[in-house]
Amino acid sequence: MDEMIYVAMTGAKQAEMAQAINSNNLANVSTTGFRADLHALTSAPVEGPGLETRVNAVIANAGTDYTSGPISQTGRDLDVAIQDRGFIAVQTADGEEAYTRAGDLKIDAGGLLTTGTGHLIVGDGGPVAIPPNSSLLIGRDGTISVQPLGQGPESLSIVDRIKLVNPDNALLQKGGDGLFRMADGQSLDADASVSLTTGVLEQSNVNVAKAMVNMIELSRNYEMHVNLMKASKENADAAAQLMRMS
Repeated sequence: MDEMIYVAMTGAKQAEMAQAINSNNLANVSTTGFRADLHALTSAPVEGPGLETRVNAVIANAGTDYTSGPISQTGRDLDVAIQDRGFIAVQTADGEEAYTRAGDLKIDAGGLLTTGTGHLIVGDGGPVAIPPNSSLLIGRDGTISVQPLGQGPESLSIVDRIKLVNPDNALLQKGGDGLFRMADGQSLDADASVSLTTGVLEQSNVNVAKAMVNMIELSRNYEMHVNLMKASKENADAAAQLMRMS
């Protein structure tokens, strides 16, 4: 009976892990620029001494869904969305470069341009600093122009350019913070083919209906494996009873 209960046990464990991934996607349905995580269940033989008669249920990391999310109009000067492919470069708290699709930008108390979650936006020479101004414009190529305080529109000047990159998605890894990094740890060069649209935001690409259906399926899958474990115990108890009677 151990084969049956082992497969049921590992299946229940992996179904629970898959449910955690799916629940995280649902929790980020309103997160700007969020990319849904994918998962898949498969089987693998248990390695080690003994006969190859045991199979382990394994959850495989199927990567990330890179399809674009829906675009919403905001009319805010600091809201931007990448058209089609590409990412915005940011600097994390430990100084490393990472990439995001979240374009809900803001200016912190020190005059630095950040994402809505506080990651510094990277420009041509490091974090982007915004001087005091009466108006600010972000161009399609990421250039940031400001009109200094107390001066007219003719004084509009470029202060920096947001670093936009266009990596091969197959070479990216998504971190627990929702940011993407190159698998080899390298930083990317800016790519002039990436363009922005201002006054809009890209929403999460999580399909709520699909995620809800998936949640129900995973719940039933988990319940099925638990019932198999119960059935295995009942079979073992019945077999033991027969042995005592003989």
